[in-house]
Amino acid sequence: MSIYLSRKETELDVLKASHNELAGRIKAAEAHGKTLVWVPHEKDGFALSFIISEADNEGYVQVELLDSHERQRVSRDDYQKVNPPRFDKCEDMSSMSCLNEASVLHNLRQRFFSNLIYTYSGLFCVVVNPYKRLPIYTDSIAEQYKVSLIDSGFVGSSVLRTFCGKKRKEMPPHIFAVTDEAYRNMLQDREDQSILCTGESGAGKTENTKKVIQYLAHVAAPRSSNSKGKFIRIHFDAAGAISGANIEFYLLEKSRILRQSADERCFHIFYQLLKGASVDQRGEFEETMRAMRIVGFQDEEIEGS
Repeated sequence: MSIYLSRKETELDVLKASHNELAGRIKAAEAHGKTLVWVPHEKDGFALSFIISEADNEGYVQVELLDSHERQRVSRDDYQKVNPPRFDKCEDMSSMSCLNEASVLHNLRQRFFSNLIYTYSGLFCVVVNPYKRLPIYTDSIAEQYKVSLIDSGFVGSSVLRTFCGKKRKEMPPHIFAVTDEAYRNMLQDREDQSILCTGESGAGKTENTKKVIQYLAHVAAPRSSNSKGKFIRIHFDAAGAISGANIEFYLLEKSRILRQSADERCFHIFYQLLKGASVDQRGEFEETMRAMRIVGFQDEEIEGS
């Protein structure tokens, strides 16, 4: 499944939050003097409610659910405060006035349903896997996140470069922004940088790692899914151009060869071997073999013997 742009939309518009109907309802409820809270809900996790009566001697309050109008008696310790409407689809959750579990989940949920899969939480970037293709990784979008490198003088034969990239708050949350910040810090501070993609199986770690590499390739060279972890080290020269890279595999769950838990697979390679290569894959394989011979690999090295 893919998402396509309408004629009136620009690529960057897809990354910007639009008005939410629920925010309007919250604003209307507050205008009538109602105190809104999140209360535990069996199906949705939390439900939006407003307080009917204050806490009694036992510490319980009467609330009415905003959607179903059902009334409940809830412990004062179980409900959580609701953020003002201005924090609707907040891009950085650390700026919310009520930073609690219900508000975080609600914000991520509202952004997810608007195809806004990236959300900042302080120094971190939270990603919710959309399980569909979104038009937010094009070269033109990468160009808008990219730092501008301009020549500012010479020292011997080397060119000094200063950075005129956009600040984090000037652009919507994106893995490109995280990567750009790491790249800029590397060049400015002359120190190694790391980007850690972590999460459960199927969270999208591999796909976002690909986007990190895609962005670095774009910014450093503008002219031009397995059950394992990957540590990818990319080397840059003093001018910020990619000079090399290497990949180390770790956390190989060898136990999956013999047995898998429910909804889990064995290693992808076994399924791929059983299926066999497609016509395009066979062609790509031959091109790879030719390329390796052109750059000087021996047949023994290519065949791994």
